[in-house]
Amino acid sequence: MAHRYADIEEHDPDADWSLPGWLYTDPEYFEVEMARVLRPSWQIVCHQSDIARPGDFHTLDYLGESVIAMRGQDGEVRAFTNVCRHRAMRLVEGPTGCAKKLVCPYHAWVYETDGRLSGVPMKGDYPALRLEDNGLAALDVEIWRGFVFVRLQDDGGPSVAAMMAPYDHEIAPYRFEDMRCISPVRLRERQVNWKNVGDNYSDNLHIPVAHDGLTRLFGKSYAIEAQPWVDKMSGGVVDRVSDNFWERFYQKHLPRAHHLPEANQRLWLYYKLWPNMAFDLYADQIDFMQWLPLTPTTSVLREMAFALPDDRREMKLVRYANWRINRVVNAEDTWLIERVQQGMASQSYAAGPIGASEVCLRSFARKIRHIIPEARLHRAPAPGWSRRPRQV
Repeated sequence: MAHRYADIEEHDPDADWSLPGWLYTDPEYFEVEMARVLRPSWQIVCHQSDIARPGDFHTLDYLGESVIAMRGQDGEVRAFTNVCRHRAMRLVEGPTGCAKKLVCPYHAWVYETDGRLSGVPMKGDYPALRLEDNGLAALDVEIWRGFVFVRLQDDGGPSVAAMMAPYDHEIAPYRFEDMRCISPVRLRERQVNWKNVGDNYSDNLHIPVAHDGLTRLFGKSYAIEAQPWVDKMSGGVVDRVSDNFWERFYQKHLPRAHHLPEANQRLWLYYKLWPNMAFDLYADQIDFMQWLPLTPTTSVLREMAFALPDDRREMKLVRYANWRINRVVNAEDTWLIERVQQGMASQSYAAGPIGASEVCLRSFARKIRHIIPEARLHRAPAPGWSRRPRQV
């Protein structure tokens, strides 16, 4: 289905309008979006160092699926659905673990770390059973700069490497491959549609209005740009001393990151990867976040933090200051998006005009409208629209 993406940069007749409010609340549209946008998209699971040894695994639960990313005995990283082929029992629980074999806790079917079914109690009792046909259901895996991504289905969309290619040269000095997790997976549920999280992440106009701390840190340096599959935001930490303690501490004590060029020493970079993931790059660490849909009006934020090994006391303190600064920013954003979500449910709201400078929001909306043409409608169509024959 590669043709779906062949003309993604085509002219959008609705370019001057935001996505309409009904896309943020409608259950029927939500199901279509999950099938056409989220299921085919790449999702991060962990860093390859998190599954360094044979048998190590990380899990990711989303869209009603549970995924296992696992290091095989041969050193390869593979991904499977966390589902026994006998009676659909989950094989593992929790976010991480290590196992020489995966043994189903229901009927003790045994799977190897490469997904092969190798043992079945009372095997002769199953006339239709062929071990070679009943290994774990495999998923596509991509390792990009040390991070492990999976996808539930392939619809011909670009790889992670292809999506990130316009900025790969900017990311290279950060040595993602050498990073190690410094903050394990954290999940935070939010009463918002998943798109509202991403829209806010790439929204440039709200920074000077709603984020006093970032405005003090960046001055007027905040900038955005959009490539076909990645949004980039950036701001340089200014020399003017902030009157906030943690911002001032960060400004004063941020140590030199010897692996980064001079221009990046006090630069904060943000990259939003289609459709629901983001990397925040700082000289002291990188943060990863993805916003996973739960229902049309709820989602869960999945977050991790990574850094190069560094035992300097000032680096540890600066990372704590970073967390204190961004804790405030996250609280401000949560307040904003929850109220935007409430407004999306109002019958008075259809679609809003979108500014020429809002290039990231324009890019995202264009892709959504390309994949789901009904997203062009300012009002929800009659129920059952998704089950009618699609126009060719």
